[in-house]
Amino acid sequence: MALPKRRPSPSALGRELYLFALYRLLEASLLALMVFSPAGAFIGAPRDALLAESVAFAYAPMALVLVLYARYSAASPRGQALVGAVIDIAVAALITHALPGAGSGVAMMLMFNVGAAALLVRIELGLAVAAVAVLALIGEYLWNSLSPDAYDRPLAEVLMFSVSFFAIATISNLLGRQLRESQELAEQRGAEAANLSEVNGLIIRRMRIGVLLVDGGGYIRLANEAALLLLGETREEQTAQKPRNLRAMAPELAARVQAWQRSGETDDTPLQIGEERIEVLPRFARLLAKGETTLVFLDDASMVSRRAESLTLAAMGRFSASLAHEIRNPLAAISYATQLLQESQDISAADRRLLDIVHQQCLRTNGIVESVLGLARRERAHPEHLDLVQFVRRFLEEFRLGSPPDADGLSMSSASGRQPALVDPRHLQQVLTILVQNALRYGRTPDAPARVIVRVEARGNMPVLEVLDRGPGIPETVVAQLFRPFFTTSEHGTGLGLYIARELCHANGASLDYVAVPAGGACFRITLPGPDAVLPL
Repeated sequence: MALPKRRPSPSALGRELYLFALYRLLEASLLALMVFSPAGAFIGAPRDALLAESVAFAYAPMALVLVLYARYSAASPRGQALVGAVIDIAVAALITHALPGAGSGVAMMLMFNVGAAALLVRIELGLAVAAVAVLALIGEYLWNSLSPDAYDRPLAEVLMFSVSFFAIATISNLLGRQLRESQELAEQRGAEAANLSEVNGLIIRRMRIGVLLVDGGGYIRLANEAALLLLGETREEQTAQKPRNLRAMAPELAARVQAWQRSGETDDTPLQIGEERIEVLPRFARLLAKGETTLVFLDDASMVSRRAESLTLAAMGRFSASLAHEIRNPLAAISYATQLLQESQDISAADRRLLDIVHQQCLRTNGIVESVLGLARRERAHPEHLDLVQFVRRFLEEFRLGSPPDADGLSMSSASGRQPALVDPRHLQQVLTILVQNALRYGRTPDAPARVIVRVEARGNMPVLEVLDRGPGIPETVVAQLFRPFFTTSEHGTGLGLYIARELCHANGASLDYVAVPAGGACFRITLPGPDAVLPL
């Protein structure tokens, strides 16, 4: 797309006009020197001393006024150039008549004034200025010829100066046009480059990949927001203009940079940087072939892992839909045959135990298939207004009826008799089932029964559900991976329960987080939308 043609900037024309006015002041100073000092003797005796003195005396203040006007006035530079050119032509004609010996020099200096005026105006006005100068030159020639003390000046000189005025006006105007067009193009390209630089800077700042520019002394010269966040700086600290030493902020990364600068070999082992010990994959590139400045790219390993998990889950969702039918049919046949065999009187106790194992594994396999299908379906939530206290009370009653005896350690706590919320009851039922089952299974010590509390409370305007146990708790090394799919510490688990629970919470506009309990045990907190939240479409 072609950009519109721009007019020359007033500041550029103003600078040219100011320089032209300064040159006029120099001319006025030289004229005053010739008229009022003994140096005028070198050009001969004046024909009319009073006229020469009057013109020199008037021209100097006019030139000074034009300088000040060009420097501080906001009027059109072209108009000022035309007014100054007319004054210069009039002064040149009068001085040529008053000082005949300086006629050739004055005509040559006037040639520059004509060219400078034509440089600032359109070609028509430039030629008009040249024509006025030629008329003034011819008029002074006729005036000199009619004078009693005529100065001997050849007509050829007048004609040559006349042609020169038109030539210099044309050349100056064409040259000025080319210079202004070049300047406009340079300003336009500069503005485009500045815009592109701002866009590139914005893109780099908003990139999710961290970018650092590290000099040979280990100081960070440039860094985008993602890199500073990975290094542990908050957004408020990023605005502070301060020197940042990479060795002080991330010693392991600084050592990796120095090792790469020495050997040129990249180590693909992830690094943990920042106060939160975030895993990153650093990549390096030299800014200049022989320079010491290094570009460091920091890929968030957790983001890469999440992207890989998303691809894995998407592929598994497509695969599980077609595989579930093929697995379920033979699995149902095995389970049914096992139940029939268990009813037989000819089965020994040892074989009956084996049949129990087969049946349990069938149920476990069916649970895995159900979990994978749940991920593939990604059902949309249908939130409803409900009372959390009543819902949790009903859930615990149903859970106790269909669960083993260790559900006796399950209890409820509520700060009020009613707590309204907005959530899909089917999803909340599934999430609570997962959390309570995990708490009963893992939240217990070997020599004590499980004790699990489902607490209902409000934090501000947000209803909160907490599932607490009094078990050994969760190690810090495991907390960061709790909600990752297929992560489990049990040989009998699938690693999908907490992941599915968090996905169901997100579908309802809620959050599921793990909260450490200082006194021991574990707490999973569900923060739900308030009753005044907007129902999703």
